[in-house]
This record gives sequence, structure tokens and C-alpha cells, in this order.
Amino acid sequence: MKRNIMISTCVAALLTLQAQAQNFTTKKAVLGQLRVANDYFMKKWPDPHKTIITNKERPANIWTRGVYYEGLLAFYSIDPNPAYYQYAVTWGEKHQWKPVRGEVYTRHADNQNCGMSYIDLYRLDPSKPERIKAIKENIDSLIRTDKYTDWTWIDAIQMAMPIFVKLGVTYKDPKYFDAMYKMYHHIKYSEGGHGLYNPKDSLWWRDKDFIPPYAEPNGEDCYWSRGNGWVLAALALVLQELPKSDPHYAEYKEDFIQLAKAVVPLQRQDGFWNVSLHDANHFGGKEASGTALFVYGMTWGVNNGILDKAAFLAPIEKGWQAISKESIQPNGFLGYIQSTGKEPKDGQPVLRDKTPDFEDYGLGCVLLAGTEVYKLVQP
Repeated sequence: MKRNIMISTCVAALLTLQAQAQNFTTKKAVLGQLRVANDYFMKKWPDPHKTIITNKERPANIWTRGVYYEGLLAFYSIDPNPAYYQYAVTWGEKHQWKPVRGEVYTRHADNQNCGMSYIDLYRLDPSKPERIKAIKENIDSLIRTDKYTDWTWIDAIQMAMPIFVKLGVTYKDPKYFDAMYKMYHHIKYSEGGHGLYNPKDSLWWRDKDFIPPYAEPNGEDCYWSRGNGWVLAALALVLQELPKSDPHYAEYKEDFIQLAKAVVPLQRQDGFWNVSLHDANHFGGKEASGTALFVYGMTWGVNNGILDKAAFLAPIEKGWQAISKESIQPNGFLGYIQSTGKEPKDGQPVLRDKTPDFEDYGLGCVLLAGTEVYKLVQP
């Protein structure tokens, strides 16, 4: 009897600790902050078709905006506000559901990125085939050429890879899965001579320009935070949908797990990650976009039983607390977002009150992370 009581007490204590660990925030708090951040953006950009002007004028369905809508539709899944849906639909309609600049046959992953949200919007209303028509034509044309060397920088993995898996699932056609792996195989094993993935560190070089002998000031390899965040997020998106029977599912899953494990010890004490993962003194400081992508990937992995909760709950908590307490401002503005670029020195300095060159992709990353954190915390 005493032994049974002791076991019951221990189990109860363990469950209590686990519940407390998952209650580092509340669903209400997460929802509230995501609404404030998203409302700030939608009020600032009431017309989804308005061109983006920085150093030059660009259409509003470039990759930066595509990442935002990716996050918005994830957010819509937990907060089904009709205004979010209509905002996304209007964006797609005004761009005629085509890749950037209407280039249906573009091979550039950045220009294809908007198609990810077009597909999701088609899935929400399959009576609108025009939503998926152009992006399907685009990827079909790429596959017909039998050329699979387009992804030469790791951001491309996130920009385009989930499109292939979504098309494959939507049309129940494994040709998209096969083509996706050929693209992934090239960038992982061949690009730049031996691939952009370093199995020794389980991290990715941004492109061939950063493969050794290139090094950070401290002599370490250059691993860009947001670049590796793109890969982790992309693999999460692929694993969400790819059938486990696919011959390459296990490889994607292992790469996802190893990358998640590799970035945990690189987290700063304040919960953020530096822009340079192996050189904290090379433009070191708080950076929210890479942090949000890591939080998103890790939290999705825990929520879906792929990552060990005991090992990843603490970094998730620290990361989300950093984003929610320091990056998301009371009015919804996001601080500590590194501007566009490809390495630690770009877009510097990264500050709490500095507006990056594009405000959209950072919000997309935060919406993705917050949506998964919302699912993680106890009611």
C-alpha cells in the first residue's frame, strides 16, 4: 500500500512539474500578442497589393511578403478571423495567383514562395482552382526539364521545398516528392563541391561562399542564424505533410532532429540566438527572426512527438519569452529583426526600435512560432 502511494505521489508530482513547465505563458497571452502584432501590420498595409518601396519598388508578393502570409495562415488556423482570410485572398487575387511579376515559369525559389500560401488558400476553398493553377504549372515546368540544381542557397529550402510537398499531397502525386528530394540532395551533398550541409556540426553554410576556408573572425565556420532557421522551418513544414512511407522521410526527419539539437547549446542566456551561431562576438546581439524560426521548429517538433519534450521545453520557453517580452512591442511593432541579407554583417545594427528594410517576413516567423507555442501550452 505504501509503495503504491509513493508511486502515485511521484507520478502526480511529475505531472504537476510538467504542467508547470508548459505553462510559461497562456493561450490567451499568446493569442493577444499575435493579434496585436498582426493588427499593427494589417493597419500599416491595408492594401495587400500596394508595392513595396525600399531601395527600389517591388511587387507585394515577393518572398518577404510570402513568408508573412505563410505565418498569417498558420495563425488563422488557431484564430479564424474572417479578416485574415480575406486579406490573404485579396493579396492572391490582386497578383492573379501567379509567382512574382507574373513569371509563371520562373525557376527562382524566392519568386515561387508566394505559391505556398496560394496552395493553402486553394485547400481552404477547392472550388477556386485558379488559386493553384499557376504555381502548379510553374513546378510542373521545372520538373519537366529534369534539372535540379536551382537551390544554391539554403534560404531556398524554405522558399520552395514545402511547395513541392503540398502539391504532392494535394494531387496525390509522388512525382513532386521525388523532384523535391533531387533538389534537396543537390543542395545538401553537391552544391559548392560537397554540399552546404556540414554533418560534423549538423549545421548549414548559407551558400558556397561561406564554405571553408571562409571563417568568422574567431576562426569558426560561418553559420547564419536565420539561414539555419529557414532550413529547420522548412523541414518541419515538409514533415507535417510528407507520407511516412516516402523513401526519404527518415532522412528529412533525422536532419530536422540533428539541426534542432545543434542549435540548442548555441542559444544565448537571454533566450535569443546571435546572428552568427559560432561566433557570438561577430555582430553579436539579440535577433528575433532566426530565434522565431528556431522556436517554431522546436515547438512543432515537440508538439508532434518528434523532439523530446524534456530536452527542448527549456529552450522553447526561453526563446518565446525573449520574443514576447522584448521583440513584440506594446503597439505590435517587432524589434530586433535583422534586415534582409545573407550573413551576420547584413542589416546591422539590429536594435529594439530599428525598422528593418522589410517588416513582413519577421512577423511571418513570429506568427509561425506563436501558433505552435499556443498549441503547446496548457489550456
